[in-house]
Amino acid sequence: MGPAWYVAAAWLVVALVAQATVVHYLAIRTVVPSFVLVVVVWYAIRVDARRAAVFGLAAGFCEDALSFQTGAAWTISTCSSALLASRLSRGFFADSIPLATGITVLATLVRALVFWIVMAFAGYPPGLARMHFHEALLQAALNAAIIVVAMLVARRFDAPAG
Repeated sequence: MGPAWYVAAAWLVVALVAQATVVHYLAIRTVVPSFVLVVVVWYAIRVDARRAAVFGLAAGFCEDALSFQTGAAWTISTCSSALLASRLSRGFFADSIPLATGITVLATLVRALVFWIVMAFAGYPPGLARMHFHEALLQAALNAAIIVVAMLVARRFDAPAG
């Protein structure tokens, strides 16, 4: 069944606001975690592929709206990552921390790859692939840490009283 759409939308709004305002304070070597992608993966591993794709599309569209030079690169790459996360999680428990962590790492790397491919088609100059790959690896580690912390916190609040 997955989380209600309004709960996921609320988390997405929080992630978008954080991404646009305060996440840059968490930068390590100019790389910041993507709270938006973490929310997309969290939602995608709990719902079917169609709902995941629509959520990823909406999240990516919001990111593109906030960044004026990316065209549709975030929309396409975030939607692709949501589809991937949803497909990879089929048949597994959505609350599995190792599964969510692995999917987050893979989704981050695929999202970065698709993003830079789309940007290259839009005319972004090539030649920085190694730098972008290293940044994607660091962002994957940061995103993995965030989803682990988020899932542990969620388990703490979901634990039965007694």
